Amino acid sequence: MADYDFDVLVIGAGPGGYVAAIRAAQLGLKTGCVESRETLGGTCLNVGCIPSKALLHASELFEEAAHGHFDQWGISGQFTLDLTKMHAGRKDAVGGLTKGIEFLFKKNKVEWIKGQGTFTGKDTVQVGDRTVKAKNIVIATGSSVTQLPGMTIDQQRIVDSTGALELPEVPSHLVVIGGGVIGLELGSVWRRLGAKVTVVEFLDQILPGMDEEVRKEANKIFKKQGFEYRLGTKVTGAQVNGGGVAVTIEPAKGGAAETIEASHVLVAIGRRANTEGLGLDAAGLQVNNRGQIEIDHDFRTAVPGIWAIGDVVPGPMLAHKAEDEGIAVAENIAGLTGIVNHAIIPSVVYTTPEIAGVGLTEEQAKANGEVKVGKFPMLANSRAKTNKEPDGFVKVIADARTDRVLGVWMINTLAGTMIAQAAQAMEFGATSEDIAYTCHAHPTHAEAFKEAAMAVRGKPIHV
Repeated sequence: MADYDFDVLVIGAGPGGYVAAIRAAQLGLKTGCVESRETLGGTCLNVGCIPSKALLHASELFEEAAHGHFDQWGISGQFTLDLTKMHAGRKDAVGGLTKGIEFLFKKNKVEWIKGQGTFTGKDTVQVGDRTVKAKNIVIATGSSVTQLPGMTIDQQRIVDSTGALELPEVPSHLVVIGGGVIGLELGSVWRRLGAKVTVVEFLDQILPGMDEEVRKEANKIFKKQGFEYRLGTKVTGAQVNGGGVAVTIEPAKGGAAETIEASHVLVAIGRRANTEGLGLDAAGLQVNNRGQIEIDHDFRTAVPGIWAIGDVVPGPMLAHKAEDEGIAVAENIAGLTGIVNHAIIPSVVYTTPEIAGVGLTEEQAKANGEVKVGKFPMLANSRAKTNKEPDGFVKVIADARTDRVLGVWMINTLAGTMIAQAAQAMEFGATSEDIAYTCHAHPTHAEAFKEAAMAVRGKPIHV
């Protein structure tokens, strides 16, 4: 260590970075973490996963109370929205969790180096006036919102996902550009609070990349909830005019243009890796055509001693994927064996109902060979029916020859929690029969997973 300030220097304190730093310190490595934000936790904790879930939960409670859902259970009263207080609850959740990470840094003796980090060599990073030299450097700088060409985000009338969390008023008409996870989640928040929501999606279906049957079911459910769709449509411009925005659209395959008048516009067309400004050239690194850093299965880059994880490397841009990679890269640096099974990374959409999947979609599985599919509707699940939550289903996709589970997809109120069982089962190489003959507590939503597994073999009980 005579020549180095740290055994491990992590650039970025998001879900991948702060986890990598803590794990490295736990393994006895002298660790520093570079972060330019005023608080730790990265995009996810500060302006992403956590604050959006706070508003999703609060808006769901408001809709239940204010729009008659409580009434069917004999609960009645006058309910009004205090948006300022709702925002305060969101900020309180974020504040508590960011302070929690700062405590964990101190507990594990991780040094937080505040500022923007830039490579000046393969083992040297400049942070403000400080030059830091490390034996191992982990790039974990995450991602940022993808900009739509020709559209200026002012965070007032035209917002990105960060601005959509801070709106001081409920939009009268919110146009969401992009029918993916972020657009649908944030669109759900403001729809529940009273906004008219129109989703404009370039493709002919929402939630690209997810199982086709789940996409169609979600489309139907959200439309019933009040979402309006303009699918197969591209946005060609947006002009702020006083108290609103004129959004120009036209068919994706070509056709006549038209204008949608909105009070606000949310741009949610994806994210891009944060690799600009890192001085990668000085470290001897290059990026691919998507601006990402290529790595091997151990998270090593092309330059010895430099590693990369999370949104800056290929793969799904998901916080939990980054966290697992953070643990694995620290263990690899320490000489242990850190592994992430990238074939089994669950994904969740936190709408109502929730949508979740892990492994292959039915379409992907069929392209690889013969499969058997079992499906069970939540309408036939006793707990869901009792709770008046009948929407959705659980689907299990298994190899026709071996019965090994290849993918699980579901849409129901607890899908985000239920998918963990599916991921764990697949990690252990479970067959549909293994799941079908595992006793599930009654009455629970999870019984639908058991019954879907039974349906793979053609013998569900309750349908």
